[in-house]
Amino acid sequence: MSLLDHLEELRWALIRSICAAILCAVPCGIYWQRIFEVIAIWPLKLSDPAPKIIYTAPAETIMLSIKIALTGGVIIASPYIFVQLWKFISPGLYKKEKAVIVPAAIASTFCFLSGITFCYFLLPLLLQFLTGFAGEQIAPYFKINEYFGFLIKMCFVFGLAFELPVIAFILSKMGIIDHRFLIRYFRHAIVLMFIAAAVLTPPDGLSQILLGLPLVILYALSILIAFLSRPRDKK
Repeated sequence: MSLLDHLEELRWALIRSICAAILCAVPCGIYWQRIFEVIAIWPLKLSDPAPKIIYTAPAETIMLSIKIALTGGVIIASPYIFVQLWKFISPGLYKKEKAVIVPAAIASTFCFLSGITFCYFLLPLLLQFLTGFAGEQIAPYFKINEYFGFLIKMCFVFGLAFELPVIAFILSKMGIIDHRFLIRYFRHAIVLMFIAAAVLTPPDGLSQILLGLPLVILYALSILIAFLSRPRDKK
């Protein structure tokens, strides 16, 4: 395929993914208040003192409902989005490599949702630490847009971080990397992962550790996956 053909294919993949996300966002927009109770209220259950969620602009709740709808739409449509992603990549693969496209799309969805779920159940501990750090001298009031943005950023960062084993599997199948390569650069990877955790998370040690340690475990799992998926000699 020419460069223009690739760009055209990318354009249609993006259009289909956006349409799927918008379609899935409609029911999320209708029930945004119930979704808000689950997403925003539950992570504060361990916080002491209990923060109060406020908004400071008349139309802020309308924007919040749109953000909740779009976020829910992306999460619900993520299986279809990953299928579009791997279908776009597939023309650049050999015939034997294309056989892993469907398993890769399924694994990508599973890992992405697992990362979001993992982060969601860690959030009460993180927010307990952050709200309790100031003690009783400072009352916590969270602006809803900033608070919701914090929750979504953390969940999506963990969701994307959990894609590391899938990427290692695909690159190993394509012969680009192997387990020896990952082992050789293990120390360098640890430094880069904790730097990434420091950049992507709030400037506190706990959230950086909560992301950095799972990344190290996922990297070790990627080494095992690369070893198991390495090309075998025909004989």
